[in-house]
Amino acid sequence: MDRNRRVSVEEVKHIAELAHIKLTEEEETLFTEQFNRILDYFSKISEVNTEGVPLTYHVLDLINVYREDEVQESLGEEEPLKNAPKREDRFFKAPRIV
Repeated sequence: MDRNRRVSVEEVKHIAELAHIKLTEEEETLFTEQFNRILDYFSKISEVNTEGVPLTYHVLDLINVYREDEVQESLGEEEPLKNAPKREDRFFKAPRIV
């Protein structure tokens, strides 16, 4: 990342506008400084010599840890509906959303 790349106050205002957030002038200044510090941290990470270091996609060496599939009896019609606040025949009843 380019160490000279800086986030401007105008960009912070634009981001706030996109997020529908109202910021005071003090907050705009504060967030501009914070964004630029974050970019500085990324620049430092880019300076680390990683030659010969294998890529790491996960901090733990786990590979698809799943339980064994076991055939079990499925739920009947009443079991899933027993705690439903509203039901109609064999179905959950929910309010219309449209």
